[in-house]
This record gives sequence, C-alpha cells and structure tokens, in this order.
Amino acid sequence: MELFSLSVFAVTIPAVVFAGVSKGGFGSGVAFASSSILALIIDPALAVALMLPLLMLIDVASLPTYWKKWDWPAAKVLMIGAVPGTFMGAYFFSIANPDMIRMVIGLVCVFFVLWQAAQKYGLIRLREARFGTKTGLISGVALGFTSFVSHAGGPAAAVYLLGQGLSKGTYQATTVLVFWAVNFFKAGFYASMGIFTRETLLLDLALIPFALIGTWIGIRAHDYVSDRVFFGITYVALTFTGAKLVWDALT
Repeated sequence: MELFSLSVFAVTIPAVVFAGVSKGGFGSGVAFASSSILALIIDPALAVALMLPLLMLIDVASLPTYWKKWDWPAAKVLMIGAVPGTFMGAYFFSIANPDMIRMVIGLVCVFFVLWQAAQKYGLIRLREARFGTKTGLISGVALGFTSFVSHAGGPAAAVYLLGQGLSKGTYQATTVLVFWAVNFFKAGFYASMGIFTRETLLLDLALIPFALIGTWIGIRAHDYVSDRVFFGITYVALTFTGAKLVWDALT
C-alpha cells in the first residue's frame, strides 16, 4: 500500500496520537498497539520503522516532566538486560519474513491481554512479590527483544517494575527513562539494517505534530483519567488486532 495515501493517514494519525497518550501518561505499556494497528494495513517492518522515530520524539517530550522522578536502580537493571535482548531482536528481524513478524506482533498482543486478565483475576500477583536483579535482567532481555520486533517492551518491563512497589508517578517516570534509552539504542540497528526508508522518515515528519499532541494529552490525563477506562478500551483493540495479525500470518 502507498504510504502517502488517505487511508494510511486515516489510520496513522489516531495511532500516533494514541502512542503519545500512552507513553506520556500511562506507563508506555500499550503504546505498541500503534505499530500493531499499522501492521494491519502496511508491511510490519515499515510499521515498526515508521513508529520508532515518533516514539523517540514522544520519549524526549515526556522526559522533562518526569526528570529524576524515576527509580534509577530498577531502570539500570532493565537497561542492562535490554542490550542482549536488542541483539536477539535484531537477529530475528534479519532472518524473518513479513508473516513471521506479523505472527510475533499478533502473539504479543494476545499474550499481553491474557497476562493482564490473569493479574486482574488473581492468577498472577506481581505486587506481592519483590523481584531481585536476576528477574530484572531477564525482564530486560525480554524487553529488548519485544521492543525491537514490535515496540512491545512494556509488558516485560511491567513484570519487574510492578514487583518493586513503585508509586504510579515513579513507575511512569522509570518507564519513560528506560524506553528513551532502549529506543535510542535500537535506532542504530534499524538504521544499519536498512529498516528505515525515505518514505517512512518523510511520513514521520508529517506526523510529528500528532505525536506531540498525544504526549501533551497523556501527561495531563495522567492524574485525571481512570486507568481502568483507558486500558479497558485498549485491551479490546489489542485482542482483535492480535487475532487479525495471527490470522493474516497463517493465511
């Protein structure tokens, strides 16, 4: 599909605004829904290439608001673990065809929703555990891999961070710092592997205002909008998006 078409803009604009709202105010955990939605209409490699510069911009726009409010020891553990995870993601991306990438993105969407449901119904109780460095490093590896392939590192980060007993504000600040660093690191891999294209970068320029608008909304909604409402809508969208991507990959 032609990137510079009305149908693509009709999907990318709300997707980018959503990514800004999620990363700016709701812990980054579901920002990957944007690239998942885009993968429904364009090549999944183009979808992740398109979203990365915008996610990096959102990180930079969010960072001043949460400056030094993060938990540095927890952030450091995740970032160290993310280094080998990023290398693993780069290797997978180098050998995968579009259907393999669709399958991974779709399965991550479905798994994420199932994971959240398991927590809600008490099957998993992360907040009752106090995870140590080993768990943090493993979470970091998973974060690096899933972030590279589908920008979906949020769930892996949550496994460790939710076990640290952080406040909502500290949790949000820590995720902003971690994903700013991880996204900056993997951008070099994207560039060297030719994942970015002239078309995706030009479209990114056109979408910058919508990324900033979404971030502004997210930062202000952080203290006023119910997490339950925001995430409830997102989980429904992720379920259908993930199922569709898996179906497309299989057929």
